[in-house]
Amino acid sequence: MQREIKYLNKIKSPDDIKNMSVAQLEELAEEIRYILLNTVSKNGGHLASNLGVVEITIALHKVFGAVNDKIVWDVGHQSYTHKLLTGRYNKFDTIRKENGISGFPKRDESEYDAFNTGHSSTSVSSALGIATAKKLTNDAGYTIAVIGDGALTGGLAYEGLNNAGRFKGNFIVILNDNKMSISKNVGSMSRYLKALRIKPSYINTKTKVERALSHIPLLNKPLLKFVRWIKDSVRKIVMDNKTIFENLGYTYYGVYDGHNIGNLISVLSGAKNVNKPVLIHLSTIKGKGYEYAEKSPKDYHGVSPFDIDKGNPDNLDNECFSKVFGDVLTDIAENDNKICAITAAMSIGTGLSNFSEKFPDRFFDVGIAEEHAVTFACGLATEGIIPIFAVYSSFLQRSYDQIVHDASAQNLHIVLCIDRAGIVGEDGETHQGVFDSAFLNNIPNVKIYSPSYYSELSEFLHNAIYRDKNVSAVRYPRGREGYKPDNYKNTNNNFDLYKSDSKSNILIVTYGRIFSNACLAKEKLYGINIGIDILKLNCIKPIDREAVLAALEYDKIYFFEEGIKNGGIAEHFNAMLTEQSYKGYYFIQAIDDKFIQQGTVTSILNKLQLDDMGMFNIIKGDIENGREKKA
Repeated sequence: MQREIKYLNKIKSPDDIKNMSVAQLEELAEEIRYILLNTVSKNGGHLASNLGVVEITIALHKVFGAVNDKIVWDVGHQSYTHKLLTGRYNKFDTIRKENGISGFPKRDESEYDAFNTGHSSTSVSSALGIATAKKLTNDAGYTIAVIGDGALTGGLAYEGLNNAGRFKGNFIVILNDNKMSISKNVGSMSRYLKALRIKPSYINTKTKVERALSHIPLLNKPLLKFVRWIKDSVRKIVMDNKTIFENLGYTYYGVYDGHNIGNLISVLSGAKNVNKPVLIHLSTIKGKGYEYAEKSPKDYHGVSPFDIDKGNPDNLDNECFSKVFGDVLTDIAENDNKICAITAAMSIGTGLSNFSEKFPDRFFDVGIAEEHAVTFACGLATEGIIPIFAVYSSFLQRSYDQIVHDASAQNLHIVLCIDRAGIVGEDGETHQGVFDSAFLNNIPNVKIYSPSYYSELSEFLHNAIYRDKNVSAVRYPRGREGYKPDNYKNTNNNFDLYKSDSKSNILIVTYGRIFSNACLAKEKLYGINIGIDILKLNCIKPIDREAVLAALEYDKIYFFEEGIKNGGIAEHFNAMLTEQSYKGYYFIQAIDDKFIQQGTVTSILNKLQLDDMGMFNIIKGDIENGREKKA
């Protein structure tokens, strides 16, 4: 159903809502929900989280004065309304598209975006840095961190809260409590916030006292102190003690309805006058305003394009690497009670839903706490348990020290199942899984498998669990397996060499998903009478010495890698060739010291020349031009 846009198309900056009434702002909120739903249903993106913060965002921009006041959005996936109110309405249909606006805050996209985000739990620390800089430079502007209850399961959030509680000046934290992260929230903090939410006696009493006080024209200092004493006494009687946030040094306001714009404006305006850290606890509904998303917010966290009328009940491919991993692990666990699965708030995304239902005692969702997940797995391993940690590649980065210090240095047997390895797509540079091969490659006692197909994923997972003794990693891409050539064999070897019908002096070396692209490039080259062989690395660390010796037989070697070049597998392979005094032509096509922006996987691989046409053109061009360039 089409809706007339009465206000939103006239808003060029947050200043344009300053004089709007609460009734007008409520109508604006409905317009924003309409635009969010229609745009995300076409482009894909984060839906439920954005529907839940519409009123909070409107109230923030009504009360505060961005650009001078800085709003930091934790994770940033819920910043769509912020973008609509800060001059990006006319570009909003390009969100998450190639060369369009990002689905996350970007400082180089808008002066209203205070800090780039994409991963969880960074907002309080970064906002405290901004607030401290303002204080040092005598800038009177306010700083606000907006963080969800899910992000409070991340350790960095507590480091930030602990330090910010000592700040000498105004500093505001908005706790958006929707009882969800991506998967259902877990842990003691989740239970604690629930306890705060279900104290209606305190909330009702507090509201009545505040309403009564608002009708007293002037409060002298003695009376004001007396009123505050009464308020604190009521809290102690009803809630027994202070909240954890007050013990950390914050003035605590909450719990308030995060969808009541009028009340939000009052609370935020009051918080501006408190010259110390303030935490405002707001209760919201994730998916607010769209029935399907309200009923099942986890299914509408990150969505592909969908039909608004029918909803989008299943965001996962029926057949994909994540599902295959989950099914295989569940089958293994049926016959081995030492198998445990760990996830960091990603049970659905990593394919572990079925495992969690079948083996609840052996399934551990630790929340958004990747560092804890690895060290927890290490503790399990010391007692003979076999822990499997399923995690997205870009989130595994957060646990680098734990892999080095707690797992590798102790020679502990844990298994890292690295989902979304390689190019991911529209979520942009913070989510591309292009670093794991390089950073794991530098850690001793780590073995890395990189399957190209589902059958290999199953084989390598068995190897990692039962054959290997130390840290073992299995990395696989988002989505489905690609083209499989007729001569493909599932050998479970460390490497496989696929030869042409006739002898060739040209070799492609690659691994993982883009082996399929190499095979298609080989067929295209064969069509113009250029024969090539392909060396497929199944185990990319350690590289099998026999694979290097096999490559020595070729005059020209092309290494194609869907990962960062610096420190990557291609450079390591080159070093091993050099040790064997290789004198031929060696060329690396990989991601060369840069971050990969948003776009479709197909488009990005094409631009990186890691698709079949890119490989074809590189090899064909070198042969036609007689180039002998070195990597």
